[in-house]
Amino acid sequence: MFVERHGRGPEVYFALHGWGGDRNTFAPLAPYVPTEARLYSADLPGCGDSPAPRVWSVEAVVDEIVEAVRQVELMRRTMESRVTLVGNCGGAVFALLAAEALGEKVGRVVMLDPFAYLPRYFRLFLAGDFGRRAYSATFANPFGRWVTNQTLRGRRAATADLTASFAETDHESARRYLALYDEVGVVERFRGFAAPVEIAHGDKTFGAVRRSLALWTDVLPRARVHTLEGAGHQPIAEAPAQAARVIFG
Repeated sequence: MFVERHGRGPEVYFALHGWGGDRNTFAPLAPYVPTEARLYSADLPGCGDSPAPRVWSVEAVVDEIVEAVRQVELMRRTMESRVTLVGNCGGAVFALLAAEALGEKVGRVVMLDPFAYLPRYFRLFLAGDFGRRAYSATFANPFGRWVTNQTLRGRRAATADLTASFAETDHESARRYLALYDEVGVVERFRGFAAPVEIAHGDKTFGAVRRSLALWTDVLPRARVHTLEGAGHQPIAEAPAQAARVIFG
């Protein structure tokens, strides 16, 4: 996995982007990284500059995340503090899964605008040849992306573009990640999760994310929930200062 670092402090934050994104999702946070912190933003397997996973399965992707976090620890050469895992959108689920595998190495998980399930309108893109054509019409051409972004203007800040990252993404990988999110299944699997969790969501985000909050707080009753004012489904780009306060405390 390709990893980019922001900051040089001793406290380690390891960030995973969401669907259709890459490590640049976290670039707006760079000016807000405190002196005591370093933020590693990763390209998930098959995204950005990271090669595809060895196998397209949830387990294989989680294994690569765990391996990348351990490599970061080796580069840091000290184990004085635990790692905070940060997951945006679909990356939040992978942050939880990686935290389970890493155990006590993880001190905290921050989930930004996380879905608790794969909405029906995303499942459409998994429906064989029809799904592939529907995905292509929506995300793989500039006009489709423009129409989609305009349709979702009520779920974003005025200047945000919810589909811009799809101009550079590997579309086959994007469709495969939808299948992986579906493979994860229900959030009940995370009941009893031990590490502290913070959940932040934009106040203009998708209805599916707002409905997901009830599911997350049911299985993670100790999680702290934060509302990011004026932000939609891209809280890091739309409200970076607020997102940074949640992430870095």
